[in-house]
Amino acid sequence: MEINGLPLHPLVVHAAVIFGPLGALAAIGYVLVPSWRDRLRWPMLVLAVVAGLSIIAAYLSGDNFLESRPELEQSPAVETHEELAGKLLWVTVAFSVVAFAAAWLHTRTGPVRIVLGTALAVLAVAVLVLVALTGEAGARAVWG
Repeated sequence: MEINGLPLHPLVVHAAVIFGPLGALAAIGYVLVPSWRDRLRWPMLVLAVVAGLSIIAAYLSGDNFLESRPELEQSPAVETHEELAGKLLWVTVAFSVVAFAAAWLHTRTGPVRIVLGTALAVLAVAVLVLVALTGEAGARAVWG
């Protein structure tokens, strides 16, 4: 898939690299700063959903890009990038679902808040790490 002759994947990846960390940082703020929780509820949820959608789009466009360039399939750098992208996809989907649950159950206290907060924070950190590792692997695959 292309836009004006440019492959879609490098274009969509920029959204994933921006919204993934923004959603993760908003979620970490939501969990760790109780006085910000009410104000961060909706921005955190919107950013988490946009991050999830942009990372899904980057993953799918990456598969399409790889199919259009079969010579890249044997590259170890591309294989590393593809493996990390698969992990990032599922972690981000889980992050988006937990962010939705945390926003939906926003007023709950006790064990529900603790479990959701812990899961949200752990998944947010995982998104941050995997976005960085996947992006680095992709850059190395392209630029060496």
